[in-house]
Amino acid sequence: MHKCENSTANIFHILAFSTSNTGQCLLFIVVLLMLLITVLGNVIITVLVCLVSQLRTPMYFFLGNLAITDIMFVLVIFPKLLSILQTQDNRMFFSSCMSQVYFFSFLGTSDSLVMTCMAYDRYVAICKPLQYLSIMSRDVCILLSLCSWLLSIINGIINAIVTSELSFCPEQNINHFFCDQKTLYAITSSDATNRNILMVFQDVIVASLPFLLIITSYVLIIATILKIRTAKGRRKAFSSCTSHVTTVILFYGPVIVIYAKPDSEGSQELDKLLTLLYTAVVPMLNPFVYTLRNKEILDAIHNLTKKGNVFLMRLFKE
Repeated sequence: MHKCENSTANIFHILAFSTSNTGQCLLFIVVLLMLLITVLGNVIITVLVCLVSQLRTPMYFFLGNLAITDIMFVLVIFPKLLSILQTQDNRMFFSSCMSQVYFFSFLGTSDSLVMTCMAYDRYVAICKPLQYLSIMSRDVCILLSLCSWLLSIINGIINAIVTSELSFCPEQNINHFFCDQKTLYAITSSDATNRNILMVFQDVIVASLPFLLIITSYVLIIATILKIRTAKGRRKAFSSCTSHVTTVILFYGPVIVIYAKPDSEGSQELDKLLTLLYTAVVPMLNPFVYTLRNKEILDAIHNLTKKGNVFLMRLFKE
């Protein structure tokens, strides 16, 4: 907790990454490429899920939700980082900072809950295949999706309100590349003890509990797969889960490290890199993870491209 005479801050300074001018340029190029690839890849996934009839299944419905979340995730954080790297103007107004707190909390929660829904879908598909269509009906999928988004919005609002009530010294520096709630609690001039307790409680509800449910789902899935007699059947069952398992590991791995390790001065740069991993690298990789080994999506891309070419040919003929 920091003491200062005037505890009203209208402007923060985002310190981002401490690198040379060359490093700043390289980082700008890398972040820009990741942003463009992420948006393009996830837009393609969303369009495919919406337009291709064979992808209108529960698994791809939730994948579409995840793609939308990932697009919003990178657009909330990285345009400002790119601006800082390009212009060296690292100022951020209090209202903009609180907006980042809200959207980061909202979208992080949404990612976690949507991945839990996807794990449940795979559990039902493999462990209860005969009941799959009745359990994962259209109404159930919509309800699960709405609940995920609603709980995420509520969690984001709570975090934004709680954080906005804190006091900060004028011209306060934020040693991160965006307005991270944990970092804000560390630099506030208010007593953030109760808020830290709330944050731990929220972490349990919106991160640890979903992660536990995902692990439980896959323990049951693996147990069921091992009972399948044929090697071909086991491979087919495993292949339907590998993409989701990869996404879960990539997302939760850095999050667990960040929140499990003790805080120290030297760990702040590591926190930034780990945060960059699950906020930028994971959303960028998700479209590749779900398409490279997925015959249904590759076929959908091929069919949609074919229809597009036919449409263009007819258009030019007219």
